[in-house]
Amino acid sequence: MSLYTKSVAAVAALTQEQYRVTQQNGTERPGTGELLKNSEPGIYVDIVSKEPLFASSDKYESGCGWPSFTKPIEAKNINELTDATHGMVRTEIRSSHGDSHLGHVFTDGPADRGGLRYCINSASLRFVHRDEMKAQGYSDYLDQVEGRS
Repeated sequence: MSLYTKSVAAVAALTQEQYRVTQQNGTERPGTGELLKNSEPGIYVDIVSKEPLFASSDKYESGCGWPSFTKPIEAKNINELTDATHGMVRTEIRSSHGDSHLGHVFTDGPADRGGLRYCINSASLRFVHRDEMKAQGYSDYLDQVEGRS
C-alpha cells in the first residue's frame, strides 16, 4: 500500500477552489495562485494525497500566470492524459495516487532544462519548506532542493 492516498477526509478538507480545481478539473484564473511567486526552497506536494510532485529547484518564472516547473520530482507520481476540451488537444497531468487535476504540460519550457513546462494550479499544491521536509516525512527529497532562502 502506498503512503500517499486519496481519502474522503482529505477531499472534505479542501477549500471550494481546491475542490473545483483538483476534483472537477478546474483552472485558477492566471496570476491569482498563492504559490505563483513563491521562491522559498522546498517541495510541492499534492493537496489531497500529499505525494511529492515538484521541487523548488525545478520551478521557474514562465510568465504564463501559473507556477511552472521543468520536471516532476518523481515521474511515477504524475499521470499524463489527453485533454481535448476547449477546442484544443493538450496533455493534462494528474497526481498518480490522489488523482488530483494539477494542470497541463507543454513543450515550450526552457530548452536547456529539457524543454517542458509543467503549468500547475496553486490550488492543487501544498508547499513544504525545506526546513520542514524532514519532520513531514520528505527527507528523501532534500537533495533535490536548493539551499537559497
